[in-house]
Formats: sequence, C-alpha cells, structure tokens
Amino acid sequence: MSFLHEAWKDTLEIARDPLFSIGNTDFTLLRLFGLLLIIAVVFQIARITKRSINKLNPDPTDQAVYLLSRFAGYFVWIIGTLIGLNFLGFELSSFAFLGGAVGLGLGFGLQNILSNFVAGIIILFEKSLKVGDIVELQSSVTGKVAEINLRYTRITTADAIDILVPNSEFISGRVVNWTFADPIRRIHVPFTAAYGTDKNVVREAGIAAAMNVQTTINDDEHQPAVWLVRMGESALEFELLVWINQETVKTRGMVQASYVWALETELRKRGIEIPFPQRDLYLKNSRITVSMDNSGQS
Repeated sequence: MSFLHEAWKDTLEIARDPLFSIGNTDFTLLRLFGLLLIIAVVFQIARITKRSINKLNPDPTDQAVYLLSRFAGYFVWIIGTLIGLNFLGFELSSFAFLGGAVGLGLGFGLQNILSNFVAGIIILFEKSLKVGDIVELQSSVTGKVAEINLRYTRITTADAIDILVPNSEFISGRVVNWTFADPIRRIHVPFTAAYGTDKNVVREAGIAAAMNVQTTINDDEHQPAVWLVRMGESALEFELLVWINQETVKTRGMVQASYVWALETELRKRGIEIPFPQRDLYLKNSRITVSMDNSGQS
C-alpha cells in the first residue's frame, strides 16, 4: 500500500509541474486534463440543449426553433469557455498582447471569416432564408438549404451533393428563393417549331402537354399558356408557361424534364416538325483544282 501511495504522490507531483506559462498562468498536465474534461461536458450539454429545443417543433423548416437552438448552442459554448478559462486561472490581461496580432490577422486574412460570420447572423435574424428552401445562387449553385451555420450554409443539390456556400454570398450576390413566400410558382419551358407551322396548332399541342403532366395547376387564376417569344434563325421559338406548387419546385429539374417529354409527344402526334439548325451554302465562280502525282493518280 505504501508503494501505491508513493506512486500516486509522484504522479500528482508530475501532473502539477508546470509545462509552460502564459503570463502569470502555469499550464500543468492536471489543468490540461481538466480542460479536456470541461470541453467534453460542454459539447454534450450543447448537443442535448439543441436536441431538446428542436423537439419543441419537429418541423425542420421552423425558423424560430432553428434560430433558438443555434443560439442556445452558442451560448452554452460561451459559458463553457469562460468556465474553462477560469479553471485554468487565466487573467484576461494576459491576452492583451494578442490584441495587436488579432487586429493584424483581421486586416490580412480574417476579414472573410468575419464577413461570413456577420452574414450568418443577418441571415438567421432576417429569416430571408430557412432550412428547406430551394435556392438558386448567382454562382449557378441550385439546391435545397440543408443547414445554416454562422460561417457557411450547406446546400444539397438534386444529385444529393452537399455544397458549402459562404454566407457572404447570400448577402452580396443575387439569390433566387423559389419557396420564399407565394406557394405557387410559374416555370418557362422553351421549345421550337419549324417555320410555316400553324401557331394555333402549336398552342394546342403545348396546352395538351401541360394538362398531361400531373403537377400542372389549372384554375381561374393560374392557367397554362404558350407564348411565341422569338423568330429565330431556323425556327419559331415558343415557351410553355405552367404553374406549379412549392412542393413540386423542390424537384424542378425532374418536373422540367416531364414537360419536355410531354411536349415532344404532343408535337409528334400532330406532325409538327422540330427543326435543327441548318445553313445554305452558295458557291459562286468556284474552281476546283485537282493535282495529280507522277503516276497519274489524283
């Protein structure tokens, strides 16, 4: 027993020996172990807190609950950080010398992180973006908002690819939110027909195609339409305009393909030609010279 007592005593002495110092604070193995324990406990408390708040409303698109759970997690981490610093015996004056370095870092490299952080707070408070929204960014990224963090927002595309977009892009760039307010949206499906085709027959084919797709909304205020938008170089250019709801917008690519499929079927049924680009070539005063080798072969 005396041997174990001496071993334990020696271990405590080693654990209490300072490894390094910052200001007036000595770092020991015992303090570092305690800090790791505090971090683990704070991590679990933050996760449990967020999970408990999310259970108040299981709808992941509820922005109020989402915002509350996020800030509750950040609050727990702030309190845990203060407890950890107090456990280590830090004096805030010990960090005074870091002020200049932090300012220099913000000037040279951290301004992007700071701008994304501020943009994340703006997004969460403005509620202009929420989990579950279908967005299209100026950088051509299109998909569903899966998660909003203070530094980045995770966008999941239709191909189940996760893209981490810096929050500043949502503030400084153009963002199309397909599910922001009105539950009904109108999409444009372009198609062409050959010159000489009866426009009324094309309209009839377009309306029939729209009515054959289940996602089409057709009521007194929202009806499908066919527009002749341009007389192109080799074809008449039309657009099929159809109204769809918010849920359908979430699979907009698949829905667009459904209308193109139905359009091709209806146009072919009526014998309407879908033209392809062509050019007429005229040769004037052309002369073809044929060279022959010594054997007499061209």
